[in-house]
Amino acid sequence: MKKLTVICANLGWRTLAGRRATKIAGLSFEPRESVFPAVTCVAQASLRTGLPPAAHGMVANGVWIDALRKPSFWEQNAGLVKGRRVWDRNSGVFFFQQSLGEDVKLIISPAPIHKHGGGMVMSCYTKPTELAGELRRRLGTFPLWRYWGPLASPKVGRKCISHFETMTVAHDVPEAFLYLPTLDYAAQKYGPGSPQDLAAFAEFTRQLERLADLCQRRGCAMEVVGDYEITPVVAPPLRPNATLRAAGLFRTREVAGMAYPDFYQSSVFALCDHEFCVLYGEERAKARDILLATGDYELPPSPVEGYDILLARSGAWCEYKWWTDRREAPDYASHVDIHNKPGFDPAELFLFCRGRVMGTHGRQCQVAAALS
Repeated sequence: MKKLTVICANLGWRTLAGRRATKIAGLSFEPRESVFPAVTCVAQASLRTGLPPAAHGMVANGVWIDALRKPSFWEQNAGLVKGRRVWDRNSGVFFFQQSLGEDVKLIISPAPIHKHGGGMVMSCYTKPTELAGELRRRLGTFPLWRYWGPLASPKVGRKCISHFETMTVAHDVPEAFLYLPTLDYAAQKYGPGSPQDLAAFAEFTRQLERLADLCQRRGCAMEVVGDYEITPVVAPPLRPNATLRAAGLFRTREVAGMAYPDFYQSSVFALCDHEFCVLYGEERAKARDILLATGDYELPPSPVEGYDILLARSGAWCEYKWWTDRREAPDYASHVDIHNKPGFDPAELFLFCRGRVMGTHGRQCQVAAALS
C-alpha cells in the first residue's frame, strides 16, 4: 500500500474559493463540513478517531476535570481523546495536540519546561527520546516563541516541516500526520484578508509545495485537511463569566486585591474558547437561560449531545475574563500563560502592543480538503 502523509491546517473553503486558490501544489481542493466546535483539539480528535466530539470527548481546546473541579487548557495527554485511532503503531505524529502517550513510532510535540522563577526552556517532546538531541544538533532549538504569543510567525511552519523531514528521512514511516500552524496567527491578529493574512497564505502555499515535493520523493500520497476557518470580528468580546458572576452563580475569592476563581463554591463556569463557551456545573440550565436572555448568545444549530454549548453572536467571541475592573485581574491575565488561564486568550497575541482580536472561529463551517 502506498505511503500517506496527512497535513492538517486552518484552511477554510470560503478562503480558498474567494482567493481563487482551489488548486495548490498540484492538489485540487473541495469543500467539506467541519466538526463542531470547529477548533484545533476538537478537529484533530475527530480526524484521528473518525468520531464526533460527543464520542471522543474533546469539545474544546480545554477540558473540565470534574475530579479536580477545575478547567485545564492545552493538555497533551493522548488519553483525553477516546476512541480507536485511524493510525497504527508504525505511524508518525507531528505537532498534533494530545499526542503524548500515543502508541505510535514517532512523535514530535511542543513541550517547553516552565521554570520555577518564571520563563520557559524551549523544547519539543520526541519519541524516541534520543531523537531530541539529534534534532537539536541538526536544526537548532525549535522556536516555540514563534508558535504562539506576540512573536508568533507563519514562518514557524518551515521549522515544523524541517523536523518532519528529518524524522521521516531517518524513519520512513508508512503514515505520517503533520499539523501546520502557519495560518493560525495573522488572521486572528489582523483579520482575514488583511495584508498580513495574505502574506501568511503565500507562505503556506510555499510550505505546501515543499511538502508535496518531499512526499513525491518519498513515494508518498499527500492529503490536506482543513480544521476550521477564521472569520472577521466586528463586535466587542463577550464575557459570560462576568454575567454569571453578577448573577451569583460564578464565584471568586480575593487574593492580594485580585479576583481568582473559586470553582468549589461556584455552581457554574463558562469555559470560553474563541467563538463559543461550554457550561459546566450544577446550574448549567439556569446559566444557559441567563446568557441567552441577554441576546448576545445563541444555541448552536448542531448541538453536541451531553454538553451545554453556546455561541457568541455572529462577529463576536467569548472572553474568559470574569472581572470588569482591571484592578481585579489575576496575575496571569497580562502574560502568555496558556495553562493557568481557565480559558483561551487570543489577546496574548497583543501583549507587546495595543490591539484587538480581529478574527475568530468555532462555528461549524466548510473547510477545504484534497488528496494527491
